[in-house]
Formats: sequence, C-alpha cells, structure tokens
Amino acid sequence: MDPAPEMKRNRFPSMNFEAEILTAPHDNSELYVIPSMRSLTAEEYVEAFKSFLDHSTEHQCMDQFNKEEMPKIMASLGNGKSTINVLGVGSGTGEQDLKMIRILQAAHPGVLIDNEIIEPNPQHVAAYKELVNQAPDLQNVSFIWHQLTSSEYEQQVKEKGTHKKFDFIHMIQMLYRVEDIHNTIKFFHSCLNHHGKLLIIILSDSSGWASLWKKYRHCLPPTDSGHYVTSNGITDVLKRLGVVYRVHEFPSGWDITECFIEGDPVGGLMMDFLTGTKDFLGTAPPALRRRLHEALCQPECSSRKDGRIIFSNNLSMIVVES
Repeated sequence: MDPAPEMKRNRFPSMNFEAEILTAPHDNSELYVIPSMRSLTAEEYVEAFKSFLDHSTEHQCMDQFNKEEMPKIMASLGNGKSTINVLGVGSGTGEQDLKMIRILQAAHPGVLIDNEIIEPNPQHVAAYKELVNQAPDLQNVSFIWHQLTSSEYEQQVKEKGTHKKFDFIHMIQMLYRVEDIHNTIKFFHSCLNHHGKLLIIILSDSSGWASLWKKYRHCLPPTDSGHYVTSNGITDVLKRLGVVYRVHEFPSGWDITECFIEGDPVGGLMMDFLTGTKDFLGTAPPALRRRLHEALCQPECSSRKDGRIIFSNNLSMIVVES
C-alpha cells in the first residue's frame, strides 16, 4: 500500500479536455485543431525554471536562512572528524550547494569536505561542474556527481550492499518529483551519521502554491507531472517515522505580473513552469486558462504591490536530526 496516499496527485480522470481542443474559427469555414497539451521535457523545464528564479525571491529567501540558521547547523556537524561527508539530493545547478559548502568551510576551517551530488538532469550537472571549475576557494572539497534520480541512487546503494553515511544531507525543493515520498525520506534519513542532519526545503502551507493545489486543483492541467506536496505533508511523514525535527518558515514571493500580459514570452514561460506544461497558454482550452488566471488572483494565492501581482512562494526549511 502506498504509505502517503494523500500526496499522490489527482489525474482528473473525469475531465474531458478533448471537447475544447477542436475549435471552430469565427467564419466557420473549416475546423482547426489546437496543438495538444504535453508535459515539459527536461530541457524545457530548465528554461521555465530559470524564468521563475529570475522573477522570484526564492534564492534570496534561502540566503536569509543560510545567514540566520545555517552557521549553527554546520557548526554542530562532524563531531571533530577530519572529513565531513555531504550529500545533495536533487542539487540542480549547484548554486545553493556551494553556498552551504562555504558556510561549512567557515565553521570547520581546514577540514576536508567530501561532497556527493545526486542530480538526474545532464544540463544541471554540466552547469554545476562549470560553477565548481570557476571557484577558487574549494581546494579542500571533493566532488562526486551521480547523474541519477534519487530512487535510482537508492536502488544502486541497496544493490551494492554498502551504505555510506553522511554528516549532512539536503533535499532542496525536489520532493515534488519523487514517487514514494515516505520511503525516500526514510532511506536518506538512514544514510545519516550519528549527530548528522537532514535538511528538507519545501513549499510552506502558507504559500500560494498550497492554496492553488488544494483549493484550485481543478484549474490545473493533467500534464503537470509533479506531486502536490507542501510542508505539512512532509512533517506528517516525519511524525510517522518518529524522528526529531524543527521547521523554520521564511517568506518568499514570485512576481507573476507578466502572466497576465497577452503574448508576453516571459509570462508564457512562467505559466509553463506553474503548470508543468509546454506552451500552456497556446495549447490549453480557453476555459482552463481563464480559471487558472482567476485562481492566481485570489488573495490566498497572490497579493498586489506597487501595481505588480506577487504570488506567495513561502518556504519551510525542515531540519531533521539523525
């Protein structure tokens, strides 16, 4: 039985999109077909994600957490060892990883850091490696990349029968793409050394995403392949696992004003990211586009500031003890 059925996404089996795909032009001369909706490819996701980062305070929000909480977390690691083992799960292009590595370096001068990375997207791996090549201050850090999904890595470890332990494991904004959230967290928690820490960063239940996914789920297309999971879903898993954790909430916003400007290319990419769908505005039925635009404007999703529409992107930083 699936241990976390509440986190599986609803595929809307009752919704019939075909009815609106075949459309008659105004002069009724001939029928034409709107291209069918499809999910983003890995490459398209990278481009859509970049548009999100460029217009959100997500990384600034993480920087605030790094400044306020991370030095204490890093200082507690290692237990006097000469090498500290770090594992990044779904590390993307590595910007956040390297910021945390530098905080770890500052907390433990001269200590060797063995940093392993699990990241399935080849473009992200290449960008991460380039970032490392350009950094002059990582001499005491070793890097090993595993171009795998988290479940592929887990399978590989179990097949080898060797279970390397880590002092710090982080899973930043990646559990939306995991099939079995409960067992994924359970496995990576089992990879912690004594006195190790697991950091999970996930969307807060106070975010616009939480409202969109729970209250306005009918406004989203079935092409969105992610799981709709927020902080409370993760803490429910942690409670069932019986582990000790703390949650730190940090505010973040995403300026989605361009989503409401007809034909705006940036707005188009933002809507693709939001829905996980290629060219959502060009391929979605008009009624679905209208419903989603209306949902995005609801006060529990967005606020207005200086004439801009700011979608709530609040984050929960969950620190789990070994």
